[in-house]
Amino acid sequence: MPVLPDEPDTYPADLFASPPGADGLVWWVAHTRPRQEKATARACIAAGLPFYLPCRTRRTKVGGRVVPVRVPLFPGYVFVRSSIADRWRVMATKRVAQLLPVGDQERMWADLRRVRAVLDLGRPVQAEQKLDPGTRVVVRDGPLAGTPGTVVREAGGFKFVVAVDFIQQGVSVIVDGEWLGVAA
Repeated sequence: MPVLPDEPDTYPADLFASPPGADGLVWWVAHTRPRQEKATARACIAAGLPFYLPCRTRRTKVGGRVVPVRVPLFPGYVFVRSSIADRWRVMATKRVAQLLPVGDQERMWADLRRVRAVLDLGRPVQAEQKLDPGTRVVVRDGPLAGTPGTVVREAGGFKFVVAVDFIQQGVSVIVDGEWLGVAA
């Protein structure tokens, strides 16, 4: 099976440039059919629907060689923005099992921006399926300055977890301990 070239994980590229609300679009969480996240994203591009599909790089064996591939960070989920009237266009892709409404639009936008900032670090990340209660922190320094999250101490440093509360999942990255301060 050939490895597909990298595809956009955000459409349009400036999706997070301005806060939600001004354009009349709202966030929806598209719960996809199994292994249909990237196909859903391609269908959104074709339909002109803004979306965010956070991906991470994983190394896998293809044809006897190890190659890097981009895989969804949150399998089964694509974050889509559309008007209430146009939400049918997402379901029309036939790749979405359920379209979940998001009650707190501001929080979803903020959560996804934080996930994007963690991925933009270019460091290895890991999806966190179960977010156990931990110490709430704010990054005080570095490229994630001002980002709230949860921290778990590990032997290799501090694992900083940014949550997407709506789907009760998150993304973690190892950060320097001096970057962190306890949240108020």
